[in-house]
Amino acid sequence: MIEPLVSIIMPAYNSEKYISESIESVIKQTYQNWELLITDDKSQDSTRTIVKSYSKKDPRIKLFFNSENGGAGVARNNSIKEANGRFIAFLDADDIWLPEKLEKQINFMLEGEYIFTYTAYQKFKGTSSLGIFLPPSTTTYNKLLSSNVIGCLTAVYDASKIGKQYMPLIRKRQDMGLWLKILKQTNMAYCYPEVLSKYRTDSGMTKNKLKIFKWQWAFYRDVVNLGLLESTLYFVKYIYFGFKKYKL
Repeated sequence: MIEPLVSIIMPAYNSEKYISESIESVIKQTYQNWELLITDDKSQDSTRTIVKSYSKKDPRIKLFFNSENGGAGVARNNSIKEANGRFIAFLDADDIWLPEKLEKQINFMLEGEYIFTYTAYQKFKGTSSLGIFLPPSTTTYNKLLSSNVIGCLTAVYDASKIGKQYMPLIRKRQDMGLWLKILKQTNMAYCYPEVLSKYRTDSGMTKNKLKIFKWQWAFYRDVVNLGLLESTLYFVKYIYFGFKKYKL
């Protein structure tokens, strides 16, 4: 059986510190039919130079540029536009995939005929593990509104069944916006219940929790266009699940 092509979407902005680790984790995949589409969002460091050195050695690694800094959503959308694969996967420039990530998840999707899937992942900071996030076995549109259980570095969708799906052009919560858009079409997303990725945590998350909550409220009101009552109900649920998920 021929392995379907997987297009891996990676935005990069001033990512020189960790992007080599992220790229190496893709190169080490046991599933080898992939293309890595990196869009540089007008970095001011050596990100482009690092990616160019990899693309010269491996033609599956392709570098694109944003003429202006537009944020991660714009960068991801540019890479999605250039994608040739049946499956669209996501990896940020500071996160890491375990070697069997694609092999196990793509086989899971093919065997179950699933359109949209995600996996468990490990949280870490430096050399320290900060625990494992094991999402529920399935999620739906309404459930995701309460808690975004789909880690961006774990998500894969089948573009052959629903076409290319793009992120909303907002600075925050672009991934959640895309997942909701996909779930409107597929009704259900399925979890492969094994840790296949490592998520590098933001050390400022706890300090910035007020900003996080403000972004989430704006997301409900301005992106999903929920009314005041619905927004309030989902916002309260989001705070509750957020404290459980991130121990804020």
